[in-house]
Amino acid sequence: MSKFWNEKIETMPVKDLQTLQMKKLKAQVVHVFENNPIYRSKFKNAGITPDDITTLADIGKIPFSVKDELRTQYPIGLQCVPQEQVVRYHMSSGTTGKPICCGYTREDLETWSDMMARAFCATGGGQQDIFQNAYGYGLFTGGLGFHYGAEKVGMSVIPTAAGNTSRQIMIMKDMKTTILGCTPSYAQLLGETLSREGCDMEHELFLRIGLFGAEPWTEELRDRVDKTLGLSAHGGGAFDHYGLTEMCGPGVATECQNRCGLHIWADHFLVEIIDPDSGESVHPGEKGELVITTLSKQCNPFLRYRTRDITILHEELCACGRTHPRIEKIMGRSDDMLIIRGVNVFPSQIEYVLLQHMELAEPFQIIINKSGPLDRLLLKVEQRDITSPLSRNDLQEILEVELKDSLQISIQVVVEAPNTLPRFEGKARRIIDNRS
Repeated sequence: MSKFWNEKIETMPVKDLQTLQMKKLKAQVVHVFENNPIYRSKFKNAGITPDDITTLADIGKIPFSVKDELRTQYPIGLQCVPQEQVVRYHMSSGTTGKPICCGYTREDLETWSDMMARAFCATGGGQQDIFQNAYGYGLFTGGLGFHYGAEKVGMSVIPTAAGNTSRQIMIMKDMKTTILGCTPSYAQLLGETLSREGCDMEHELFLRIGLFGAEPWTEELRDRVDKTLGLSAHGGGAFDHYGLTEMCGPGVATECQNRCGLHIWADHFLVEIIDPDSGESVHPGEKGELVITTLSKQCNPFLRYRTRDITILHEELCACGRTHPRIEKIMGRSDDMLIIRGVNVFPSQIEYVLLQHMELAEPFQIIINKSGPLDRLLLKVEQRDITSPLSRNDLQEILEVELKDSLQISIQVVVEAPNTLPRFEGKARRIIDNRS
């Protein structure tokens, strides 16, 4: 069990850490300016050059980056290295039916694995652990991000991926898994299933650490998962984790064993908190939108990327000895994105699929319900009053397949008769959230 992966970097004096940030910021600014015309144009429009960035405070001179730029430049318009240097791509949900696409050089992957190794060690993990990875593999960054970080530490990794709860539990018991990685809602489902089965958490399970992320979760859920999985009983606990595909994936920030905020690895990311309406910086300790600048990324670097995630930044030193700043749990988002079972879902993505079918009228409703620990989406759409060879049942089956392919989650679809869904003269109320 190791408290640090890279103690020298993780406990670096703040002044030295800021000096390193400045050195890397200047190099990153030059990198994007010289290797991507989109960034050169942004700098020109702002009336600045890389030479104008001489202090960390000068970050405010640089225009924000936003997710729409990834959409308009899809798939690789923001890439800053030659194609032969790209060794992997990951993608996540976009806002128009197109995914967010980010590439990685070999060095990017090594940096990412190193940050994930820090995360495992910060929560008390080490070479002696058996890690069961129940995050999704594939285009989603979660599975491979956690996988390579755990291997870097030297853990035994079981790549179960998401789903198949009965098999997950069997493997967990048989292999004596000590660390679990998955979304908080799936952790709750696993815990409730174990409770129904009458599992003796203390003697049949060996779990002591849970690394949970990819969706917001409350302290109440943390306590429930901790208890139902028996984590504290084995000397560990449930830990929060934060990341996003645009930055690298999981690994941007993680809790340490003190669980008093998530450490952002400041040697790789420069963070700001802004007022989401004005774009102006707020003081440490004030709530606002998290803005991140990558300091190490080669393939898809971002300067002042607006995450739309709402949190609070704390700069005072942590009792664990780490000098890297901390953010509080993500409190919500400043846009209309829905996070369903760890997957980002935008109403416009659903609308994009629906608009491909002439048989459907414009109105639709998204109804979000709770089914145990999991969120469930019900989509109500309306058939147009036209002659069509497709029945409402046919349309329902087609839409459920297409939406699952597009969003990577299952949605129940109900196709209503013509002229049955409500119309609105003002702003349409398309989302009905019954989770509260």
